[in-house]
Amino acid sequence: MRSEDIAKLAGVSRSTVSRVINNYPNVPEATRAKVLEVIERHHYEPNSFARALAGKRTDTIGLFAISMNEKENARRIYQNSYFAPIVDLVVDTANARGFYVLIHTVYSRNDFQKVKQAFQQKRIDGGILVGTQKDIELVREMVGQGAPLVLIDYDIAEITAERLDKHHLAIINSNDYEGTVEAMEYLIGLGHRHIGIIQGRMNTYSGRERYMAYEDTLRKHDLPIVKSSILQGDFLKEQAYAAVMDLLDSGEELPTALFSSNDDMAISAMEAFAERGISVPDDLSIIGFDDVQLASRVHPKLTSVSLPIEEMSKAAVDLIIRICSGEQTGFSTLSFPTRLVTRDSCRPLAP
Repeated sequence: MRSEDIAKLAGVSRSTVSRVINNYPNVPEATRAKVLEVIERHHYEPNSFARALAGKRTDTIGLFAISMNEKENARRIYQNSYFAPIVDLVVDTANARGFYVLIHTVYSRNDFQKVKQAFQQKRIDGGILVGTQKDIELVREMVGQGAPLVLIDYDIAEITAERLDKHHLAIINSNDYEGTVEAMEYLIGLGHRHIGIIQGRMNTYSGRERYMAYEDTLRKHDLPIVKSSILQGDFLKEQAYAAVMDLLDSGEELPTALFSSNDDMAISAMEAFAERGISVPDDLSIIGFDDVQLASRVHPKLTSVSLPIEEMSKAAVDLIIRICSGEQTGFSTLSFPTRLVTRDSCRPLAP
């Protein structure tokens, strides 16, 4: 009996069966119980382990979500506006191609052992690493072992400098630099001259790219980079909120506009300003990055740089399957364009 047969008997999709088998938490309990009842009644067991022992492919992909600045919580990635859609898209795309997905979260350096064990125990054919911080030592070790890997959001220059650009490695990025430049040019075009930033983590590729574009665009227009208006947010809501409150308490001159390195921080900043009676966009304009679902639902609706999450996730699955099947003949990189989505959180600066 195959997973497709289980799906038909349970009246669910094949991807739902895969989610239950892989203990995916975001499945309604009634649906989970129905699938498990069919599995138990028909004594169904996934045969990936037996296939691995026989030296064959397991038809299983590892998805490793890395967020080492957040506290460990079994459901946290499914509530995260960045990780959640990637997890859903990778699982659905892989299932449609006949592959299962084994999901692990990495909240500390010790958790990287999960990644190594998944490969060493031959529970997966290849892995996709996505997150805001990765370990070059881990990447070097995995590449050295010939493990098929796709990295989402990683510095290509670092990989080539370390001579890790092998045929079983691929990198997928978005054009964060260009997206940030577009956002900054939009604010400057509205007449803003004192523009602040809420930074992401500078030890991440996306954090560095977005900050570099912020500085470069200001310099291009001979505009000031005001130290007090550079806020440390680390891509975290709570930290961005605290940074904005510190700025308000400092007595320093406020910027007329803020570029936030992600939407979560932008929305937290809007909450902080509202609590202090500062109106967005009347008193201060804000642009975010990622264009998460909540961006179009908050008030005012948030102008944001849209990430091509769907295209990147589907490409990651396609690439890892190609690498595992031997179709990929060399080191591969893909970069997807971003797009500025203008809404209500910015306005022209009054003369």
